[in-house]
Amino acid sequence: MAADSVLLEPNRPRVVRLEVPLRRWPEALDGFKVALLSDFHYDRVFSVHPIHAAIGIVNDLHPDVLLLCGDFVSVPLFDTYGTTAASDAEPCARLLRQMHATHGSWAVMGNHDYFTDPRRVTAALQDEGIRVLANESVPVEANGARFWLAGVNDVISRTADLDKTLCGVPADEATILLAHEPDYADEASRFPVDLQLSGHSHGGQVRFPFVRPLYLPELARKYVWGLYRIGTLSLYTNPGLGTVGLPIRWNCPPEITLLTLKRSAVAAGRLSSEPACQPPLM
Repeated sequence: MAADSVLLEPNRPRVVRLEVPLRRWPEALDGFKVALLSDFHYDRVFSVHPIHAAIGIVNDLHPDVLLLCGDFVSVPLFDTYGTTAASDAEPCARLLRQMHATHGSWAVMGNHDYFTDPRRVTAALQDEGIRVLANESVPVEANGARFWLAGVNDVISRTADLDKTLCGVPADEATILLAHEPDYADEASRFPVDLQLSGHSHGGQVRFPFVRPLYLPELARKYVWGLYRIGTLSLYTNPGLGTVGLPIRWNCPPEITLLTLKRSAVAAGRLSSEPACQPPLM
């Protein structure tokens, strides 16, 4: 078991496919495919391997858009600010640029990015053609219809501003929000947001049957992994590709999420902190 948790499971990303019905989703965009990845925590010894493995998998899925939910680098355990760790942003970005989607690749910063050097991480991504959303929204148009892609700054850094992010977005048009921390969904559910996509939790990284993960970070303790409904908001929490702290995953493989978005005539009205749909553990 110990060898598997270090050598095998962390390096074998799996694909989780889900259909997500959204009440305001444009009918002309039924079947729109979103590839979601998060928490890369690039390093040259461990987390580089699942990122490499993910490139071919993502490209074979032919997503319409690729969304990256932060933590491209890691704050070192013994360096509070971790400015030197930001140098991992460039090799991470060079790998991620090899993943392709029809409507491009988009990202937000995570807490590890913020507490290293968010300007350098942002520049590394954008230099490779990956657009970073920082409290802003952009329209995405296809098949004569459009939706809005929004992204907030890292929530733990206290720089996320959803009012600013959604300023200018028509209230009757579908909006997908990228927010690194999943528990921010309680705040996002107060706004006209249809779908929030997040990471941060690592799914717990080490999971024992029938009990909650032994450790979950701040703002990832409520919506840990999977698909949730919070009022009319749908949320998916991705358990990440890389590892942080110990390079171990057990019963919690790295994940590439492929979400197929559909128009639904029925609003998701259930308020819940339990997953509406969680991938079965391997």
